[in-house]
Amino acid sequence: MLEVDQITTRYGAITALHSASLEVRAGELVALVGPNGAGKTTLLNTVAGLLRPATGSIRFEGNDITGTEPARLVRAGLALVPEHRRIFKDLTVEENLRLGGSTASAHDRRERLEEAADLFPVLRTKWTTSAGYLSGGEAQQLAVARALMSNPRLLLLDEPTLGLAPTMVDVVFDLLQRLREQGRTLLVVEQNATRVLQLADRGYLLRTGNIVATGTGADLAADNSLFDSFIGLEAHGREA
Repeated sequence: MLEVDQITTRYGAITALHSASLEVRAGELVALVGPNGAGKTTLLNTVAGLLRPATGSIRFEGNDITGTEPARLVRAGLALVPEHRRIFKDLTVEENLRLGGSTASAHDRRERLEEAADLFPVLRTKWTTSAGYLSGGEAQQLAVARALMSNPRLLLLDEPTLGLAPTMVDVVFDLLQRLREQGRTLLVVEQNATRVLQLADRGYLLRTGNIVATGTGADLAADNSLFDSFIGLEAHGREA
């Protein structure tokens, strides 16, 4: 479904990604892990059209989308849940969701609102609440639900558990599991490396802008030497 081929992305004179390549197959959950500053968010933002790569190409369902603007990518079936959620805090839960479904017909939007309410029961109870009053876990669920309103075939999630309490982290991982069981295709950047790799079909380890390892999620999660060398003890879920 997604082929990222040798992309290099720069911020001025700083190269954040160095010839990075990965692929995501239909129905997979693929995890992208690595230390802070490794280039994980840069890679997602490049795929989502928020950044233009200096070199390399990106193909989505066989079509070259390199440098395509984000609005066109949403219509093509690709959606991003950004880091820090970035919901519209002054709008209600329902209004946020309706904005997420702005590319859909009125009929499809109504159906997707019902689907969102079924998938995220807590949001149904907050339908008319301003999003700024939601807890961190509720706001993250709203961000995912808003992205799903466009009915994407590929969902990109950037640090979905960042800043959440442990109980809310469990809620988000339960959500990822449910989305996977529904057959959704997911590319997930996540700070809780071990846990997301245990859930993932496959994973990529990114360090200083380079893909340094790839394999099944289970194999990467079990490779202690890999984590200790490239991520560190803290990200591996152990005390230093």
